[in-house]
Amino acid sequence: MTALPLLLLDVDGPLNPYAAVPQEQPPGYRTHHLRPEFWLTRFPGRADEAVEPLRLWLNPEHGPELLGLPFELVWATTWQEDANTWIAPLLGLPELPYVRWPRMHQDEPDGLHWKTRVLVDWAAGRPFVWVDDELGPQDTEWIAENHPGPAATFRIDPRIGLRTEDFATLRAWAQAELGIEG
Repeated sequence: MTALPLLLLDVDGPLNPYAAVPQEQPPGYRTHHLRPEFWLTRFPGRADEAVEPLRLWLNPEHGPELLGLPFELVWATTWQEDANTWIAPLLGLPELPYVRWPRMHQDEPDGLHWKTRVLVDWAAGRPFVWVDDELGPQDTEWIAENHPGPAATFRIDPRIGLRTEDFATLRAWAQAELGIEG
């Protein structure tokens, strides 16, 4: 059996529409206040309970929608392994593989997103779709020129997050590019 394509999934933006306007919980989402380790390390010298929790909006319907896609799900987020601890259970997802970033948020001289090269290397030629809110056309072009297999970028508006039609678009890509039903 051929391996499924990868769905490289960011958390903040696609799953957590952090930029929703006005700053109110979007319909269908639930509010969660979390203190993951990476968040606490941003406040050295403060007791964990003194750090204001990180507010997340997550839609519990996204878990079953993601599991129903013809992809192997992979966390491609700054949450890294914390996504399995904090996000996956809230969405009903199993533990997923994740990309470990050698560095985060560094400027790239050619304007690429700091994740782009790492994700192409991590995919190791496998077909993939990268879902993120910070993608630009330069990332899509670079991936097309440097990744040997089928690949796509799918920019999600961080004010809205993933929508029902986005799941349909992902299914359609798997069908059109790879002939995979799902």
